Amino acid sequence: MKDLAASCRTEAFRDLVATETRPEDCPSAIAIEKGIPLYDGAAAGPELAEEWAAVIGQGPGVFVVKRAFADLSAIDAATEVFRDIIARERATKGPGADHFAAAGANDRIWNSLQKLCLAAPGVYARYMANPVIDLACRAWLGPGYQIATQVNQVRPGGKAQAPHRDYHLGFMSAEQMADYPAHIHTMAPALVLQGGVAHSDMPVESGTTKLLPHSQKFAEGYIAATLPEFRAIFEERCVQLPLEKGDAIFFSPALFHAAGENTTRDVTRMVNLIQTAHAFARSMESLDRRAMCKAVYPHLAALGAEARQAVIAATAEGYPFPTNLDTDPPAGGLAPATQADLMARALEEGWDAERLDGELDRRSEAQRP
Repeated sequence: MKDLAASCRTEAFRDLVATETRPEDCPSAIAIEKGIPLYDGAAAGPELAEEWAAVIGQGPGVFVVKRAFADLSAIDAATEVFRDIIARERATKGPGADHFAAAGANDRIWNSLQKLCLAAPGVYARYMANPVIDLACRAWLGPGYQIATQVNQVRPGGKAQAPHRDYHLGFMSAEQMADYPAHIHTMAPALVLQGGVAHSDMPVESGTTKLLPHSQKFAEGYIAATLPEFRAIFEERCVQLPLEKGDAIFFSPALFHAAGENTTRDVTRMVNLIQTAHAFARSMESLDRRAMCKAVYPHLAALGAEARQAVIAATAEGYPFPTNLDTDPPAGGLAPATQADLMARALEEGWDAERLDGELDRRSEAQRP
């Protein structure tokens, strides 16, 4: 890995991030602003999956979906729950730690997905019944993905983050990264999709995320992001976009980025950060998805098929491994049934909540070592 660190050349990086985002590379975008494609959430459908994957991998590495949430009341309802959680956690735990900011500088809700689901399952069902989020995750990661979310609320005066790449390798020291061979540095970004949902109107002055389009393609970037000369290039070349409530942003975990400084006097910026892991990858946070499935199930029957699919994908385990193959053998195929399979079957066959709860418990017990 010493050779990888030695190959971090600023000239090559400058050339890469000078790449222009061309309309022909994102033909369905409604606009390109500062090198970032913008899409209309109302027009987003499965035909965009291939284009979005290309934008993340070979293109600028980031795109914005305007009006990703058609139902802003779902955003508002979730915001109220999140504010209650923030107030309760600050009262009981004090200021919390953060990845790239001083403890207490911002308000952070770890595992906001589970906390919203268990605190207000009806609100959660409306919030996660979002085909845009499901489409973006499937476009980059395929089926069986695992969503986790974290709320970040930045008050006026909140300072900017240092530029970085994200989980997995991005959450290691340079020495730890150096233990992983070069092909892992190239492969790792395919296992995670980063994103966020704007819970308020956010002008650039409120500290919207600073982004460096095309930087995710720099193979040595995990090491480079720790070096001062590359951080200087980031600060020189990065861009920011304003977001409106209900907009969503998605980007490669390898994209150089950093939350900006909130220089306003009266704008509190709230974003629900989305970190989605490939079915084959380890997620950062542990979630009690069985409890989440039980909580949200009574609220799914009223949703349409597409909305139900989105909620189940965000909530249930969509991949059957690891498991105990002695007690949980393949069921008529190569793999056992998943939590997501059970949820879908329960809805199709009209199970009551008690029956689903029992099946989920049996499924969990069968997987125990």
